[in-house]
Amino acid sequence: MCGIAGIVDFGGKPVAADELGRLTDLLSHRGPDGAGAWFSADRTVGLGHRRLAIIDVSDRGSQPMMSSDGRYTIVFNGEIYNFLELRRELESAGAIFCSDSDTEVILAGWNTWGEAMLQKFNGMWALAIYDTITRELFLARDRFGVKPLLYARSGTRFVFSSEQRALVRSRFVDSAVDADVARRLMVDPFGVEASTRTLWREVSRLQAGHCMWLREGCLEIKRWWRTVDHLPEVPRTEPERVARFRELFMDSVALRMRSDVPIGTCLSGGFDSSAVACAMAAHEKSGLGPRDNVSWRHAFVAIFPGSSNDERPMAEEAARWAGISPTMLPIGDKDALNEIDRIIDDNDDVYISLPSAVWLIYRELRQHSVTVSLDGHGADELMGAYLQQGQSAAFKLRNALAAGMLHSQLARRAADLSRAAILGQRGRYFLRGGLRALPKPFDLAAEGDRLPSSWGPLNRRLYRMFHSTVLPTILRNFDRLSMAHGVEVRMPFMDWRLVTYTMALPDESKWSEGYTKMVARQAMAGAMPEAIRMGRRKVGFNSPMPEWLNGPLAPWIMDLLEKKVPLFAELVDERRLHSAVELLTKRKLWSWESVGHVWPYLNMKWALARAS
Repeated sequence: MCGIAGIVDFGGKPVAADELGRLTDLLSHRGPDGAGAWFSADRTVGLGHRRLAIIDVSDRGSQPMMSSDGRYTIVFNGEIYNFLELRRELESAGAIFCSDSDTEVILAGWNTWGEAMLQKFNGMWALAIYDTITRELFLARDRFGVKPLLYARSGTRFVFSSEQRALVRSRFVDSAVDADVARRLMVDPFGVEASTRTLWREVSRLQAGHCMWLREGCLEIKRWWRTVDHLPEVPRTEPERVARFRELFMDSVALRMRSDVPIGTCLSGGFDSSAVACAMAAHEKSGLGPRDNVSWRHAFVAIFPGSSNDERPMAEEAARWAGISPTMLPIGDKDALNEIDRIIDDNDDVYISLPSAVWLIYRELRQHSVTVSLDGHGADELMGAYLQQGQSAAFKLRNALAAGMLHSQLARRAADLSRAAILGQRGRYFLRGGLRALPKPFDLAAEGDRLPSSWGPLNRRLYRMFHSTVLPTILRNFDRLSMAHGVEVRMPFMDWRLVTYTMALPDESKWSEGYTKMVARQAMAGAMPEAIRMGRRKVGFNSPMPEWLNGPLAPWIMDLLEKKVPLFAELVDERRLHSAVELLTKRKLWSWESVGHVWPYLNMKWALARAS
């Protein structure tokens, strides 16, 4: 896991060492264990790397890495979990290895299989390989976009990096904002990450499951992975389906325990993270495999004393089951303003809330010298955890008032909450009216996929959430917030074999008897605490934003509103925004709904102020 960068000048101008260094230095947080650079003979190509040492921590695993014949040079960010199996296959074909790294396996795979190697990889990656003979650069991103790859064409130069802010702040890319993307991020923060476009006009994103060639200054981009084309046959009976899910999930966890450094997990007490932690314990009991790290009993729990989203009791129960003594990280009001500007900056884009809790928990891992975390991301979008229905407290109060069920002294409070609800449930429409213009639709690759006619509405909805809307944004956030501290996040539910299998299951395997994730719950029977396995409570891993905005964040918000940011004023009717925020803030009416709809506007104003 690392940060990668590169500069190609197809006009013939040499790339200076300090130019490449300026770019890789901006990625130093992603790779605190070392830095490397490589230049072509004519110095028109420079590849840079910041290393987070996980597999083969010796100097033999350093990058940029050259193939044994000197033809190819690679910079690679991510992990190929099945590298040992691929190495044995390549050795049987005559390949000789000088290191124990997965990076060298990629180079050998490229030499043997070319682009076809991507189909063989089980992992997460963004990589670039330069051919010194053909003078071509190949770049590729993993199936689901777990690892990022941003690039830009500026003048005669092609530049790429693991983060968009590095491209802009390196001054290789113009800092002009794409106004249409800015509008989209404020109205729909989940509608951009799966596209090629970013907040910065000159910066593009290589989409998940895509690869790209740079040949003589020309770009050729193609999609190498389409999930719906790889759906397997599934067993006919539900018990068989459950058994296969368990087999795939347990093997996915086992593969992701391969590490030459200590590993751990972020434990919330919900089903997903608890299933991962308990599967790790089960794997050890059945016998660890090759390169699995025996130092894995490190669980970190973010707790929110007095908050509605505190899951400490359930997290403690899961830890006891797995035989782990967890590290508790209390997050309270004092953390609302602590490092707030750095946290927003590290997230590297606009989101629906302030991700302090995520940022703080990964910092805690790093402070305990744990640099790999197996987490439960992807399960929600794969199996429908967002289907729980319910009304907000504001709407319940409003309905009770309308029915004459409240005393007059509660009426004013109910009316206030009703107005807050309008800014919550309908806030997107209220604030959208404050945009100077509405955003246009974006091209999302998976939107055009032809789904099986046999699929029900749930599968169709989940396919879109997984590939086009919710999950791509979640993956971006966790990459940036974990790598801000040099921590690698591995996601067992994102194993491509498990993803394609689960997507091929019928709706009723995922939603049954009022439960989401039914196939996974059945698969974990006897393997985790029963109260967690069949628990219905769904709490997102978020900072307690309503409490913070109704309290310690209020002055910060009001100060932000008073800032003069010309570009933001061109995009948004600030009078309307001020009216909405002042109502929520002065009367302490912030709710999760209003946070989700209003915060992106505040986040955008902060981002544009930071860029100006």
